Amino acid sequence: MRADDSGATVGRLAIIGDVGGHAEQLRWALDRLGVNGEGLPADLIVVQVGDLVDRGPDSSGVLDIVAQLLAQQPRQWIQLTGNHEAQYLPGGSGFWPDPIISTDVHRLREWWASGHMRVAAAIRMPDGEESLLTHAGLTLTSWRALGEPGSATLAAELLDERPELIWKTGDHTRDEQAGPLWAESGAALHEPWMAYHGMVPFGQIHGHSALVDFTEQRWRCTGRIRQRSEVDWRARHVRVRVNGRVFVGVDPCHGRTGAAQWEPLVLQDAELLSAAPTVP
Repeated sequence: MRADDSGATVGRLAIIGDVGGHAEQLRWALDRLGVNGEGLPADLIVVQVGDLVDRGPDSSGVLDIVAQLLAQQPRQWIQLTGNHEAQYLPGGSGFWPDPIISTDVHRLREWWASGHMRVAAAIRMPDGEESLLTHAGLTLTSWRALGEPGSATLAAELLDERPELIWKTGDHTRDEQAGPLWAESGAALHEPWMAYHGMVPFGQIHGHSALVDFTEQRWRCTGRIRQRSEVDWRARHVRVRVNGRVFVGVDPCHGRTGAAQWEPLVLQDAELLSAAPTVP
């Protein structure tokens, strides 16, 4: 890992999708990335896109793993907020029927207050294009609400000021009024951007939902979204071409039992442009 002339962090960058309370799945992913008892390799930065908790059997175990990495290597582990974390934060509304324990709620609130858990990050992809990373994706409406930032870096900075739109769910999360913690793939995120007549300012990488059923290898959408999409069924990544940009979905859809196979999204020679916390 190195810094380029602009100060951006350059190296191997991995993006881990929703974990959903599956500590063993997270351990498997970290092992695949070369993480050992000494922590993350020196050449690796990991961005986790939120939804660490709920659904699976061991939310506390997941948070234990992340807590250690945040404590030891906060510049290399970038933790984003998902809607499942947000419900436990000040201002959030609980919706999950089996909430996490109070000590875990306290831990999430500490990360949020310290800036170790944030809304967004920005990276420069190996091809030189910028991409915005959020839990669910930034809709066209939310982008306009931010003042139409022209770069992923600026969009991430504005989102990390925690405007009210991060709490917005829209109409059952399926319209573009939904904020970047709630927007569903397809109708809320992709369709409005595909209909936009201007230049889409940057690519995006997100978790939260998928355009396909990975288990059944079945599409959940039709029309132009499907025509412009490519699926890596093994890795559980979905790439959608959106007016010259690429939006990548990385939610492995673990559900309650965990995905039988999946992979983190690994980018060689990518640059982290924002989101690293200020630490000594």
